[in-house]
Amino acid sequence: MAKTRDAIKIINKMISSDPELELMVESASINAEVAQLIYEARTKAGLTQKQLAELVDTKQPVIARLEDADYEGHSLSMLQKIAHALNQRVVIQLAPIELGLTH
Repeated sequence: MAKTRDAIKIINKMISSDPELELMVESASINAEVAQLIYEARTKAGLTQKQLAELVDTKQPVIARLEDADYEGHSLSMLQKIAHALNQRVVIQLAPIELGLTH
């Protein structure tokens, strides 16, 4: 592979020979994506973390954790509560495994 400064290409090369590392990267990517979705939906609705927490009957630190890309404890039931409070719905989809990262 020619020299590159493209971070995605570099990461793909690093993890392509290590299935365990590839699973870790995929998991971290999903956690970050869920956190970003929650954050974007909340801010688009013009709500603070505290206001959203009150709508879903929890505390502000719980919402802060859910919006943290490193948090690994997202639950489907909490995501559904948040979606309902923001007049949205959760959509889950299974997709074929692609070689390497596409993000």
